[in-house]
Formats: sequence, structure tokens, C-alpha cells
Amino acid sequence: MQAAAAEAAKAATRTGANPVPTSSAEALARVNEWLNSYEAIQARFIQHNAQGQKAEGSLYVRRPGQLVFKYDPPSTLEVVADGKSVAVRDSKLRTNDVYSISQTPLKFLLKDRINLASDTKLLNVATDADGIVRVALSDSSTLGGTSQITLIFDSRANQLKQWNIVDPQGYRTTVALYNIQESRR
Repeated sequence: MQAAAAEAAKAATRTGANPVPTSSAEALARVNEWLNSYEAIQARFIQHNAQGQKAEGSLYVRRPGQLVFKYDPPSTLEVVADGKSVAVRDSKLRTNDVYSISQTPLKFLLKDRINLASDTKLLNVATDADGIVRVALSDSSTLGGTSQITLIFDSRANQLKQWNIVDPQGYRTTVALYNIQESRR
């Protein structure tokens, strides 16, 4: 069995893929390592909300603390973090709602250093046969109460692919990333 695992790891290395984590601790370590290793990310995203609406756009993150969700038309939204706060702007409604970064689920992307096991309430870590790691967290510091967050990480590609947030009112938002470009520290 160990010889098969070693051969699989060699094959993954030859193809550029990373081996699948063999334990929850290893999976969590891999996600933490990725979250702490980038300086900047650019990606496209697709977001689905609880009402079934879909929006697309571009995501830009520079750590620590800076973020822009630039939604494609016809959406009139933009989400901007400046290191201290997150502003949700709607150009059509002319609103600008501002929240402390610490009160939003976005802090896992924006903190300079994060350890999901000690900085959040870790609920579960699971890896499937394809190497998809799901890290379930509970965050009681979000505005309005406790949010449930699930990070979906592709351990073979070594990239965060999606997150799902269930807010304190029970509404689910899903954000999937693609065309991810990273600048490493």
C-alpha cells in the first residue's frame, strides 16, 4: 500500500499535481499554507446568492487587507476593503455600507497571517478522493451573529476554488473562483 502511495505521489509530481492529503491535519495545514503564502490574487468569480441570482466579475486581493470585488454589468455593486473596513457600494442606489473587516467573513482572505484552527471555530475538515478539501468554520464575530463558512480547496492544483457562506439569517452565498493568478510572498 505504501509503494502505491509513493508511486501516486511521483506521478502527481510528474504531472504538476500535488498529492492528496492523507489526513485532516495535513489537509488543514495545506490550506493554511496556501492562505499564508500569497501576497496578491487576481481571479474571475461567479457568485450565487440565496435568491438564486448569479453575478460575475473580477476579484483583486493584496494582503494584508486590500480587496476589490468588481462586478460585471448589469450589476452595479462593488465591494472594496482598504485594510480596516469593507465598503459595499451600489452605484445605482447610491449607497455605501461600511463594515469593519473583522465583522466580515472576508477576513480569511485579508489577514496577514491566519491559522484556521486557532483563529476560527473549526467544525470539520474533509478530503474526497479527488483531493478536494472542505474546511467548515463557524465565525461568531460576523455582523449580526454567527456565520458558517466552508472553504473548498483543490489540493492537487493547490488553490482555493470556492467558498460558501451561510449568514446569521440563514442565507447562503457561494463564490467560485477561476482563472486564478497568484503572486507569492
